[in-house]
Amino acid sequence: MEYRKLLGTDLSVSAVGFGVWTVGTTWWGVRDEGVGKRLLRQAYEQGVTLFDNGDTYASGRAEELQREALGDVRDQLVVATKFGYDIYNNPERPGQQERPHDWTPAYLRKALEHSLKRLGTDRIDYYQLHNPRLDAIRNDDLFAELEKLKSEGLIRAYGTALGPALNERQVEEGIASVRERRAPTQIIYNLLEQLLGESILPVAEAEGVGVLARVPHASGLLEGYMDLNTTFEPGDHRNWRLTTSEKRRAWMEDGLKKVELLQPFLYGRHISQLALQFALHSPAMASVIPNIYDEAGLKRYTGLAEVAPLTEQEYAQIQALYADNFGLSTNLIGEVVR
Repeated sequence: MEYRKLLGTDLSVSAVGFGVWTVGTTWWGVRDEGVGKRLLRQAYEQGVTLFDNGDTYASGRAEELQREALGDVRDQLVVATKFGYDIYNNPERPGQQERPHDWTPAYLRKALEHSLKRLGTDRIDYYQLHNPRLDAIRNDDLFAELEKLKSEGLIRAYGTALGPALNERQVEEGIASVRERRAPTQIIYNLLEQLLGESILPVAEAEGVGVLARVPHASGLLEGYMDLNTTFEPGDHRNWRLTTSEKRRAWMEDGLKKVELLQPFLYGRHISQLALQFALHSPAMASVIPNIYDEAGLKRYTGLAEVAPLTEQEYAQIQALYADNFGLSTNLIGEVVR
């Protein structure tokens, strides 16, 4: 496992992180808690130190699950979680619908106290605003309180996790986080969906502030299992992409054509490993957070050191394909949700 500095903080994180939502919620992914705990433990044993959680995941149950699986090795981990959604006054909604935010300093303290208890720890290593809009990032009272929490030792660093879906407004949000707050930011970024990375990563490199990438496999297209007959279980957010024949063609058919054009770059790599190497190319990128559902995927993701590294020539060739939209006339693969 490679370890990288999360620029702008004193944290060192594994280049591959674990997004705990895949084992700690009932949205889609792993629903058996025993399997989830086993995957969390195996990830730690395979070198993963960054575990990315959120208090809204199953209304806190995901944080408890992490404590139950990894509490005895807490000091070897970089514990990351998120706050902002008022989960105490608003019941969980079906699927992945957002709840109202509360960005007041008082709510921040309340959310942190509960997360500390559920995670079984006395500090959060990396505390993130969960899907903030620009007004939250520019909320001076909120960031003053975050600084107080740092001085009290309750958090070590803070940042932003942008979302929920890929959206043009997140370019401004990410740049504000990096440039105005010097706070690392988590973005959706992969070699098929570069809207945020192409704008935010150069700023992050220039400012010396880190970035984390989630959805590095383009919601499954770059995991290697998908074909035109693939369907998703009820509750899986990817179903919205397939609600019309046009969306199915744009996302799945065009996406799979692009994946086919990436085959010459594999050189013994699995397509999912190539995707992670691509996302990690920038010196500002501290860690990528793939969706982990099984032992086979976990082993591939944590085994990047065992495959050929991505060369600068390969990276440039892939970017040339991307710039030309892989030779396709449409570009709806990374459909922007406004």
